Amino acid sequence: MTFSPTLRLSDGFTSTRRICVLFVDLVGSTRLSLALPLKVYSDLMADVLQIMMLTCEARGGEVLPHQGDAVVSLWDARLGAFALEAASELHGRIGTITKAEELGLDLRVRVGVACGEAVIGSVRGDLTAFGPPMSVARRLCDGAATSQTLVCGATCDEVPEAHFEPQGERTFQDFPLLRVSSLHASPSLTRMKSS
Repeated sequence: MTFSPTLRLSDGFTSTRRICVLFVDLVGSTRLSLALPLKVYSDLMADVLQIMMLTCEARGGEVLPHQGDAVVSLWDARLGAFALEAASELHGRIGTITKAEELGLDLRVRVGVACGEAVIGSVRGDLTAFGPPMSVARRLCDGAATSQTLVCGATCDEVPEAHFEPQGERTFQDFPLLRVSSLHASPSLTRMKSS
């Protein structure tokens, strides 16, 4: 297959915005794909992805085309509190999937949340974004423990009303040293505890 230099896949990247990116991944999905019959696994993953996408959308996130067993969602950085709310909810909701209960599975996720400047556009009509927060959110998700949400320092600065537990500075592939924290309580939980 040859590609014509005039073939246009991108609809344009004209908007630079400060965004908050949530990257959520199902823990142990490869093991499940090998252990379960394909039809059972695909039905389970359909439920998992639906929970992930609906949780992000319910908090105002714009879900990007899904990434295998992961979901990526964007918010304007000023709405980063909603991304943290979605992150907190994802940990609880993933355990309520009926099919997983029927199979005796205890499903868990890990989440990474990053804020920063990105270029927003579309490719073949699908929303997409490019920039450091996209990669940082992925690296944070990869570095998170089971049932943990890791956030970068920019996210802590953007949503100071949330409760974070500092995790120190970490290096991630292709990135300089990053200040990393674990989300302890989302903004609404922090407000409820102080009331």
